[in-house]
Amino acid sequence: MSETVGVLALQGGFIEHIGVLQALGARTREVRLPSDLAGLDGLVIPGGESTTIVRLADLYGLRQGVTDAVEKGMALWGTCAGLIVIARELTDSEPRPFGLLNIKVSRNWYGRQVDSFEIDLDVEGLPDGPFPGVFIRAPAIVSIAPEVESLAKLEDGTPVAVRSGRILATAFHPELTADTRMHELFLRLVHAAGR
Repeated sequence: MSETVGVLALQGGFIEHIGVLQALGARTREVRLPSDLAGLDGLVIPGGESTTIVRLADLYGLRQGVTDAVEKGMALWGTCAGLIVIARELTDSEPRPFGLLNIKVSRNWYGRQVDSFEIDLDVEGLPDGPFPGVFIRAPAIVSIAPEVESLAKLEDGTPVAVRSGRILATAFHPELTADTRMHELFLRLVHAAGR
Protein backbone atom coordinates (compact mmCIF):
# COMPACT_ATOMS: atom_id res chain seq x y z
CA MET A 1 0.00 0.00 0.00
CA SER A 2 1.53 3.30 -1.09
CA GLU A 3 -1.10 5.56 0.49
CA THR A 4 -0.44 7.57 3.64
CA VAL A 5 -3.09 7.88 6.35
CA GLY A 6 -2.99 10.67 8.89
CA VAL A 7 -4.47 10.47 12.37
CA LEU A 8 -5.43 13.72 14.07
CA ALA A 9 -3.17 13.67 17.13
CA LEU A 10 -4.41 16.61 19.18
CA GLN A 11 -6.24 14.64 21.88
CA GLY A 12 -7.97 11.31 22.34
CA GLY A 13 -7.29 7.80 21.06
CA PHE A 14 -4.96 8.49 18.15
CA ILE A 15 -2.24 6.04 19.27
CA GLU A 16 -4.66 3.10 19.08
CA HIS A 17 -5.73 3.98 15.53
CA ILE A 18 -2.12 4.35 14.41
CA GLY A 19 -1.32 0.92 15.85
CA VAL A 20 -4.13 -0.79 13.94
CA LEU A 21 -3.36 1.02 10.68
CA GLN A 22 0.35 0.18 10.88
CA ALA A 23 -0.47 -3.47 11.66
CA LEU A 24 -2.47 -3.50 8.43
CA GLY A 25 0.53 -2.18 6.50
CA ALA A 26 -0.52 1.45 6.12
CA ARG A 27 1.93 4.33 6.28
CA THR A 28 0.76 6.71 8.99
CA ARG A 29 1.42 10.26 10.10
CA GLU A 30 0.38 12.11 13.25
CA VAL A 31 -1.44 15.30 12.25
CA ARG A 32 -1.13 18.35 14.49
CA LEU A 33 -0.57 21.22 12.05
CA PRO A 34 -1.99 22.10 8.60
CA SER A 35 1.38 21.22 7.02
CA ASP A 36 0.95 17.64 8.29
CA LEU A 37 -2.03 17.23 5.90
CA ALA A 38 0.15 17.57 2.79
CA GLY A 39 0.02 14.47 0.61
CA LEU A 40 -2.38 12.49 2.80
CA ASP A 41 -4.79 10.06 1.13
CA GLY A 42 -6.88 9.63 4.28
CA LEU A 43 -7.38 11.10 7.74
CA VAL A 44 -8.81 9.58 10.93
CA ILE A 45 -10.30 11.86 13.58
CA PRO A 46 -10.32 9.71 16.72
CA GLY A 47 -12.49 9.50 19.79
CA GLY A 48 -11.75 11.77 22.71
CA GLU A 49 -13.36 15.02 23.83
CA SER A 50 -15.00 16.72 20.86
CA THR A 51 -14.96 20.24 22.34
CA THR A 52 -11.22 19.97 23.05
CA ILE A 53 -10.45 18.49 19.62
CA VAL A 54 -12.34 21.29 17.82
CA ARG A 55 -10.81 24.01 20.00
CA LEU A 56 -7.28 22.75 19.35
CA ALA A 57 -7.96 22.18 15.63
CA ASP A 58 -9.16 25.77 15.31
CA LEU A 59 -6.24 27.05 17.38
CA TYR A 60 -3.75 25.34 15.03
CA GLY A 61 -5.64 26.30 11.86
CA LEU A 62 -6.63 22.76 10.89
CA ARG A 63 -10.33 23.30 10.12
CA GLN A 64 -9.79 24.85 6.69
CA GLY A 65 -6.95 22.48 5.85
CA VAL A 66 -9.04 19.40 6.56
CA THR A 67 -12.00 20.85 4.63
CA ASP A 68 -9.81 21.65 1.62
CA ALA A 69 -8.21 18.19 1.65
CA VAL A 70 -11.60 16.45 1.80
CA GLU A 71 -12.88 18.59 -1.07
CA LYS A 72 -9.84 17.45 -3.09
CA GLY A 73 -10.76 13.79 -2.48
CA MET A 74 -9.00 12.78 0.74
CA ALA A 75 -10.83 9.98 2.58
CA LEU A 76 -12.01 10.85 6.10
CA TRP A 77 -13.13 8.76 9.09
CA GLY A 78 -14.51 10.11 12.34
CA THR A 79 -14.92 7.75 15.31
CA CYS A 80 -17.05 8.72 18.34
CA ALA A 81 -15.87 12.30 19.08
CA GLY A 82 -14.50 12.38 15.53
CA LEU A 83 -18.03 11.76 14.24
CA ILE A 84 -19.17 14.85 16.19
CA VAL A 85 -16.30 16.90 14.75
CA ILE A 86 -17.11 16.11 11.10
CA ALA A 87 -20.93 16.37 11.36
CA ARG A 88 -22.90 19.05 9.52
CA GLU A 89 -25.04 19.89 12.58
CA LEU A 90 -25.26 19.18 16.31
CA THR A 91 -28.22 19.29 18.67
CA ASP A 92 -25.77 20.85 21.15
CA SER A 93 -24.64 24.48 21.13
CA GLU A 94 -20.96 23.54 21.02
CA PRO A 95 -18.52 22.69 19.59
CA ARG A 96 -18.95 24.11 16.09
CA PRO A 97 -18.47 21.05 13.87
CA PHE A 98 -16.54 21.02 10.59
CA GLY A 99 -19.71 20.36 8.56
CA LEU A 100 -18.18 17.74 6.26
CA LEU A 101 -20.78 14.96 6.59
CA ASN A 102 -24.48 15.71 6.17
CA ILE A 103 -25.71 14.25 9.47
CA LYS A 104 -27.17 15.68 12.68
CA VAL A 105 -25.58 14.41 15.89
CA SER A 106 -26.32 14.58 19.60
CA ARG A 107 -23.32 14.38 21.94
CA ASN A 108 -23.17 11.97 24.90
CA TRP A 109 -26.55 10.54 23.88
CA TYR A 110 -26.00 7.33 25.83
CA GLY A 111 -24.98 8.97 29.09
CA ARG A 112 -21.76 9.03 31.04
CA GLN A 113 -18.76 6.69 31.08
CA VAL A 114 -20.62 4.24 33.36
CA ASP A 115 -23.31 3.90 30.68
CA SER A 116 -20.82 2.53 28.14
CA PHE A 117 -21.73 -0.73 26.44
CA GLU A 118 -20.64 -3.24 23.83
CA ILE A 119 -22.94 -4.80 21.23
CA ASP A 120 -22.51 -6.95 18.13
CA LEU A 121 -23.30 -4.98 14.97
CA ASP A 122 -24.13 -6.15 11.48
CA VAL A 123 -22.12 -3.75 9.31
CA GLU A 124 -22.87 -3.56 5.61
CA GLY A 125 -19.75 -4.30 3.58
CA LEU A 126 -18.04 -6.28 6.35
CA PRO A 127 -17.82 -10.04 5.75
CA ASP A 128 -17.45 -12.73 8.41
CA GLY A 129 -20.21 -11.90 10.87
CA PRO A 130 -20.99 -9.15 13.38
CA PHE A 131 -18.54 -6.46 14.44
CA PRO A 132 -17.98 -5.75 18.18
CA GLY A 133 -19.25 -2.21 18.69
CA VAL A 134 -17.69 -0.55 21.76
CA PHE A 135 -19.70 2.53 22.81
CA ILE A 136 -18.10 4.91 25.34
CA ARG A 137 -19.99 8.15 26.08
CA ALA A 138 -21.16 7.72 22.51
CA PRO A 139 -22.93 10.30 20.35
CA ALA A 140 -26.11 9.47 18.46
CA ILE A 141 -26.76 10.17 14.81
CA VAL A 142 -30.27 11.61 15.00
CA SER A 143 -30.77 12.23 11.28
CA ILE A 144 -28.96 11.62 8.01
CA ALA A 145 -29.34 13.24 4.60
CA PRO A 146 -30.53 11.13 1.64
CA GLU A 147 -27.01 10.89 0.19
CA VAL A 148 -25.66 9.38 3.42
CA GLU A 149 -25.75 5.58 3.61
CA SER A 150 -26.41 3.83 6.92
CA LEU A 151 -24.00 0.89 7.31
CA ALA A 152 -25.04 -0.29 10.79
CA LYS A 153 -27.93 0.40 13.17
CA LEU A 154 -28.89 -0.41 16.72
CA GLU A 155 -32.06 -2.43 17.31
CA ASP A 156 -34.07 0.80 17.70
CA GLY A 157 -32.99 1.88 14.20
CA THR A 158 -30.42 4.48 15.28
CA PRO A 159 -27.57 4.61 12.73
CA VAL A 160 -24.16 4.01 14.32
CA ALA A 161 -22.01 3.71 11.17
CA VAL A 162 -22.59 5.84 8.09
CA ARG A 163 -20.83 6.63 4.85
CA SER A 164 -21.06 9.29 2.19
CA GLY A 165 -18.60 8.89 -0.67
CA ARG A 166 -15.14 8.70 0.89
CA ILE A 167 -16.31 9.90 4.31
CA LEU A 168 -16.96 7.28 7.00
CA ALA A 169 -18.25 7.86 10.54
CA THR A 170 -18.80 5.50 13.46
CA ALA A 171 -20.34 6.24 16.85
CA PHE A 172 -18.29 3.40 18.34
CA HIS A 173 -14.58 2.66 18.85
CA PRO A 174 -13.21 0.02 16.40
CA GLU A 175 -9.65 0.79 17.52
CA LEU A 176 -10.41 -0.65 20.97
CA THR A 177 -11.10 -4.15 19.64
CA ALA A 178 -8.91 -6.84 18.11
CA ASP A 179 -11.17 -6.79 15.01
CA THR A 180 -9.50 -4.81 12.21
CA ARG A 181 -12.31 -4.99 9.64
CA MET A 182 -13.54 -1.37 10.06
CA HIS A 183 -10.00 -0.12 9.54
CA GLU A 184 -9.74 -2.38 6.48
CA LEU A 185 -12.98 -0.86 5.16
CA PHE A 186 -11.55 2.64 5.64
CA LEU A 187 -8.31 1.67 3.91
CA ARG A 188 -10.37 0.58 0.89
CA LEU A 189 -11.84 4.11 0.80
CA VAL A 190 -8.33 5.52 1.15
CA HIS A 191 -7.13 3.35 -1.73
CA ALA A 192 -9.99 4.58 -3.90
CA ALA A 193 -9.12 8.17 -2.96
CA GLY A 194 -5.48 7.65 -3.92
CA ARG A 195 -6.28 6.57 -7.48
